[in-house]
Amino acid sequence: MAMAETSKLIEMRSATKEYRGIAAIRNVDFTLMAGEVHALLGENGAGKSTLTKIMAGVTQLTEGEMLFDGKPVTFVTPGEALSHGVAMVFQETSLVPSMSVAQNLFLGEEKLFNRLRGIYISAQQFMQSLNFQVNPWADVATLGAAQKQMVEIARAVRQKARVIIFDEPTATLTPEEKRHFFALVNDLRQRGVSVIFISHALEEALNIADRITILRDGELVMSDVVDHFDRETIVRAMVGRTFSDYLYHRHGEDTVRRQGRKILSVQNLSMSRVVKNTSFSVYSGQVTGIFGLIGSGRTEAAKVISGIYKRDFFHGGEVKLENKPVRYRTPRPAVRDGVVYVTEDRKVEGFYESMSIADNIHRAAQAAHVSSSVFVSYSEIREMAEEWTKKLNIKAINSNARVIELSGGNQQKVVIARSLVQKPKVIFFDEPTRGVDVGAISEIHHLINTLAEEGIAVVVISSYLPEIMNISDRILVCRAGRIVEEFTPEDATEERIMYAAVH
Repeated sequence: MAMAETSKLIEMRSATKEYRGIAAIRNVDFTLMAGEVHALLGENGAGKSTLTKIMAGVTQLTEGEMLFDGKPVTFVTPGEALSHGVAMVFQETSLVPSMSVAQNLFLGEEKLFNRLRGIYISAQQFMQSLNFQVNPWADVATLGAAQKQMVEIARAVRQKARVIIFDEPTATLTPEEKRHFFALVNDLRQRGVSVIFISHALEEALNIADRITILRDGELVMSDVVDHFDRETIVRAMVGRTFSDYLYHRHGEDTVRRQGRKILSVQNLSMSRVVKNTSFSVYSGQVTGIFGLIGSGRTEAAKVISGIYKRDFFHGGEVKLENKPVRYRTPRPAVRDGVVYVTEDRKVEGFYESMSIADNIHRAAQAAHVSSSVFVSYSEIREMAEEWTKKLNIKAINSNARVIELSGGNQQKVVIARSLVQKPKVIFFDEPTRGVDVGAISEIHHLINTLAEEGIAVVVISSYLPEIMNISDRILVCRAGRIVEEFTPEDATEERIMYAAVH
């Protein structure tokens, strides 16, 4: 028993983290043993990243405690966690874009006098020892997503951490790069380094992990050695529900809307290695749900269609809007043609945070030429804002309130108002209810249904299965850059959808 206790490196007891009274994780018990690979699984929003960010010092517990080497600790910063030997490779890159690969590798370890050539040679040798083909002289800004991930991984390994947390490390890697990564993980394990591996790829977890922990809706569902798991057990544990039926319920046959006109047709759409020959159609008067996990290419496909990203110049496929071929290189012509994308990252891409609700909505109208005049009276702007504030039940003192001062749900409603004022024919909602409260979820779902009933072609991209099953008239599943399966609400089950997404 004493030996078992000494082998525990990190222990979380009744770990709870709340944001504005909403629990991201609740009473989670988690143990990481020395020298083990521990896979942390669950759907998006299950609490995986929250749990690991507490271990890495990015955020702190609201309740409960964390023990490191048997002693209670609270890491206030990532630097403090790293000083104890805990490093995290984030899903979102934390590299400095304007610096070279070598400079990023040695960041924070600079001496008063540096021999630059020596740093680059050391970086090159170290990257080669990991079988990562990345030029140490290249600026990080010029690297692709996969190479940036390699630099992140290399930096964590260089820091000689006792614990390395990988958040979706293989989402952007090629099969060959994945093989090198898994060889690296095995090497780390043999050196006695503990690895936490967050992934949606179930086969990867089953093949590489010593133990698996599954979270669902912020709570611990299962934790055991890998031999006690198979694919079916994991999927069943991941998709079980604790949410109330009144919010997320299945469609009945009488509530499924029929297809209207084909508004959007996508054939063999391709962008780099992210979107690969994907094809689907969208119809007026219907909600088309697209389910996919991180790295599946669902968001990127929507951004290509709406002009935010550019598809491949050669063999990039074809997009037709109302049977007319279109190729948008920027969002503005797409918006003017009626193709609108509601971003999943509202704080970065969705609104001007220092502007008022009124100014945000008016700027969006100008972009679509709904309000074409350069000089518009303040009363017109206020009237437009008050109309949409009332329509979407945006809770604010008045339309002059700054968007940054609103709650998450009301900020999302402002983003949606900015899109609807542009009078779309096709509207993509990307994770429309992420980070909003239950009341706002219900209102947003009602709005989406209303738009479809008004004849708009609505696409909802979500990684939350109950949302997809509740809101969709047809369900598409995206995996590895392409649409791989289509379900009707009558045929769809959570297990079948999840199986298609990870098989």
